[in-house]
Amino acid sequence: MDVTEAHELLALASEAALAAGDLLLARFEAGPEHDISAKSTPTDLVSEADLASQRAIRELIAGRRPDDGFLGEEDGTDVAGSSGLKWVVDPLDGTINFLFGIPQWCVSVAVKDAQGTIAGVIHDPMAGETFSAVRGEQATLNGIAMAPSSRPGSLAQALVSTGFAYDARVRAAQGEVFARLITEVRDVRRFGSAALDLAWTAAGRYDAFFERTLKQWDIAAGVLLCECAGLVVHELPARGELPWGLLVAAPSLAPALLALDL
Repeated sequence: MDVTEAHELLALASEAALAAGDLLLARFEAGPEHDISAKSTPTDLVSEADLASQRAIRELIAGRRPDDGFLGEEDGTDVAGSSGLKWVVDPLDGTINFLFGIPQWCVSVAVKDAQGTIAGVIHDPMAGETFSAVRGEQATLNGIAMAPSSRPGSLAQALVSTGFAYDARVRAAQGEVFARLITEVRDVRRFGSAALDLAWTAAGRYDAFFERTLKQWDIAAGVLLCECAGLVVHELPARGELPWGLLVAAPSLAPALLALDL
């Protein structure tokens, strides 16, 4: 794929993410959502805001690129398409934060081919921040090149971000990992949006991020941002009660984090 087409895809991803962000921001400011249901567990919620955001994104992309595939978090949408490209969308990452009035949530829009993510955007409407990347180019924040953190000289100086599963059995296993980690690093943050955690790691606000129970819509845009910012991405194989996951960190920090058996 040539550079021009990749940037055209990025422009559409940005347009979709910002349009969905405007929709969500208006709903957030209007007050609590009332049409809410559970998904995988009673604590894993979806609202009409999630569904409305996904509809808006899908309609915009389908109108411009009807032959592309589409994978969205909500309502089981997974369309194969015929172009060789697939859009991977989290229309509202951080739903629990959104529903509780916590201003830490985002929209994630990415487009992939057989080699991986071509272009990705994570848009934070509350902060007015848009994180963007095209494969093989520098990641940006509001159009300005990003660089990952250069702070940590050792694991003890690292600020690490993570997240926890909705399943109680998985959380118990993650608690054991957390107990090993917390005494080895500067501190740990858990804010509730994996996509934003990845974007903030790419921007240097965190020194590393790891999480289990991730889905493709959580990470499709964020992993590209981190790779384009010069970070390394390691898969965390499933074991015991711990599902598959990812670690993203500076090359100098990754070995020490992996040694903690995350």
